Formats: sequence, C-alpha cells, structure tokens
Amino acid sequence: MKLGTLRDGTRDGVLVVVSRDLKLGLPADHIAPTLQAALDDWDYIAPQLQRLYEELNRQPSSRAFETDFTKFASPLPRAFQWADGSAYTNHMELVRKARGAEIPKDAAAVPLMYQGGSDAFLGPRDDIAVENEDWGIDLEGEVAVVTGDVPMGVKRENALEYVRLLMLANDVSLRSLIAAEMAGGFGFFQSKPASAFTPVALTPDELGAAWRGGKLHLPLVVHVNGELLGNPDAGTDMTFGFAKLIAHAARTRGLSAGSIIGSGTVSNKMRRTGCACLAEKRALETIDSGEAKTPYLKFGDRIRIEMTDPEGQPLFGAIEQHVVQYNPQR
Repeated sequence: MKLGTLRDGTRDGVLVVVSRDLKLGLPADHIAPTLQAALDDWDYIAPQLQRLYEELNRQPSSRAFETDFTKFASPLPRAFQWADGSAYTNHMELVRKARGAEIPKDAAAVPLMYQGGSDAFLGPRDDIAVENEDWGIDLEGEVAVVTGDVPMGVKRENALEYVRLLMLANDVSLRSLIAAEMAGGFGFFQSKPASAFTPVALTPDELGAAWRGGKLHLPLVVHVNGELLGNPDAGTDMTFGFAKLIAHAARTRGLSAGSIIGSGTVSNKMRRTGCACLAEKRALETIDSGEAKTPYLKFGDRIRIEMTDPEGQPLFGAIEQHVVQYNPQR
C-alpha cells in the first residue's frame, strides 16, 4: 500500500492512503490519525489500512480526492530518528579521491552513518531555503526505509523483518561547511539542513521483485533545472543493503518505530548512469581534468528526484524543490 501525510495545520498532519497510480487520496484518520500512530501499532493498524487501500484502488468512495502533492508533507513530517548511512563505497571513493584523501580501511566492512536532524523535514514540494550560496548547496538522491521497533543487537539476517515502508530522500548538504565540521571530530550538523522525502511511502510488497536482498533494484532519476544529472540503479553497487544498515544502527541501542534509515547517495561504478549528487559529478571532473566545472546549486535552481517501476509508472511521487535565499530575522 501507499501512504502519505496531508497537511492540516498541525505538526504531524493527517494520514491518507494514496492509490497505486498516485492520482487519488483517501483520509485514513478514522483508522490512525497520523503515520506515526500507525507505525506505533502496525500489526493492528496495517491490515485496516490495507483494506482501505484496496477499496480505493477498486472503487473509490465519495471521500476520495485528487492528489495535489504541494499540499502533502513528507510521509513523516518529523521522526524519532533519522540515521543516514553511506552504503555506496563508489561514491565515497570518488569524492575522497578527488580531494586526495583515502577511504577508511574498513570501509568495505563497516558502513559509515550519521544521525541527522529529524525534528522537522521538508515536504516534497517545499523550497530549499539557504542563507548563502557560497555554502555549496547540493542535493543527494537516496533511498530510505522506515522501521518498526527494532530490538538492540538485531542480527543482520533478521533485520529486514522490521522494514515497514520505503521512500526516496533528498539529503540536502552544504558542502563548503562540511570540511570544518569534520575536522572538529564531531561530524555533520550545520552542514546538514533539513532533508526532504517523497510524497508517498510504500510497503515493500508494492515493489515486487525490485525489492530483494534488502536493496531496491530500480534507477533513481535525478534532474537539475530540467537536465538529467543521473539515473543510477539503487541496487547495483550498493555495498551495504538495508539489513546491514539496520543492524549497524541497532548494534548498541534499539530503534523506535518510525525511525528512518537512509542509504546515502546512490552511486554506480558505471559512469554512463550519471550521478545522484553534484559533489560526485564534480569529483569525476576533478579526477579527469584536475578541475570541477559543475557549480553547486544556486538560488532559483530546481531539482527533481523520482523513481518509476519497470513499466515507467511513478512509484513514490517526485521530490520537486526550488532553491531560494533564506533571510533570517536577526
């Protein structure tokens, strides 16, 4: 099934089911008021939502409405946890090679992961507001899973049992602020503003054979200002599947229902698939010619991140955002 959150003026919005073709929505707040409430009692709530979803696809009721994703928040407008991994070592290798740095010795065995801000996510059509263009504004196209309650120390072979939903992410990065933060030893904070997610999150069964081995085997399509940046396959060259990422995150603590685990920037070794972030494209340019020619995002730029099934039908709805200047009140 496909689930989303319609804005209603509250922090957490209203839970809706969305039709398979993404054209219709139906309020589900009589079953669970919010997506977080549904995740908190998933075994009881999910079957009821599934029945509503089947009814919506078969014979929409008079309560159904045409979807307008400008009115949608991210499926979870805020979450108890957002832990983003770096599951594609190809991306790490390219970015570090471009600046003359080595990857960690255990990079192929132990995933990198940071804990991002989860108190307020951007909606799928919200602007990316940044105070200064010189901060190196970048997008990062990713796959993310939403978990149920994951016990501490969960084994890798059992971790996928706790995947409830999948969605796509734009993990916004301010590249020019990263180096100084990393040099301090505590990692990302100011360099990682609010992330955005697709309008719709879906259960793994919606993906059929594309969801296997804890990886989503479909191209992630990224456009900047209407031009294709890349369409790397999210399953190909994923060093760590979500089973490994979940087990890593839960090694020393449990994860609460509604935790979001990100894949990191999707990246393929085959160059013809392009890139899912500007930093990787710039890294390739630097490796090839000694100079990065592609600029980071500027005010007024537009980005789009999406994924379709093998027949070309949209799965999650698209993340579509403009970059705008933020004018803080001093």
